[in-house]
Amino acid sequence: MNIPITPLTFVIVCPFLFLAGFVDSIAGGGGLISLPAYLFAGLPVHYAIGTNKFSSTFGSSVAMVRWFRQGAIPLKLAAPSAAAAFIGSVAGAHISLVLEERVLLTLMLVVLPFVAYVVLNRKIMKDVGVENERITGKTYAVTVSSALVIGMYDGLYGPGTGTFLIIALTVFAGLALRTAQGLTKAINVTSNVAALVVFFMNGQVVLPLAAAAALSNMAGNWCGSGMVMTKGTAVVRPIMILVLVLLFMKILTELFV
Repeated sequence: MNIPITPLTFVIVCPFLFLAGFVDSIAGGGGLISLPAYLFAGLPVHYAIGTNKFSSTFGSSVAMVRWFRQGAIPLKLAAPSAAAAFIGSVAGAHISLVLEERVLLTLMLVVLPFVAYVVLNRKIMKDVGVENERITGKTYAVTVSSALVIGMYDGLYGPGTGTFLIIALTVFAGLALRTAQGLTKAINVTSNVAALVVFFMNGQVVLPLAAAAALSNMAGNWCGSGMVMTKGTAVVRPIMILVLVLLFMKILTELFV
């Protein structure tokens, strides 16, 4: 399938991908901006998801390196969690590929309100603090199982994955927010890579656009990586709401018009 790519496609996608990286490094939920950007530009759903996985992989890698250098990624937890995320994401990506485009659009219509609520409601997460953090057998069980399930969601669809992981790791695994942030980046990179391999092997990645978008996303992550998450949330929230409204309108148009 030939996907028409014009200069206008890059003009639409690249600024949004920069913004997505910036937002994701501050508050999470960058996928709520990046995936709609590809859809706005006219890419079919499967190509939009596959191409988004390419750019997200590079963008999230920048953030992961940042957290790793700060010592916020416990490798003993990261290794089994990343393995579980890889398995889950591969399964989710294969499921995504066999679903019809209309099914995926309907899924987005159903999932997006819940994803948006979780992303925009920062009161859900409470920080226990690194000094009170206790890593037990339960921590391993919750972290690995969360990586498996949410990794599958990431391969299937994606937006909100990072925020879901942070919530699971703080609320249910009892990790400090700083540790959860770092571990989330490691898991997210792995699930992105796994899904990307599946979509790429099935020809669902538009490489020229993906490469330019990846650079934009990396630049956004780099610029936003020095800002505090809570301060950034107030800035990006109106943008996310606007993007969600536009995406809803587009999906409704494609499904019912």
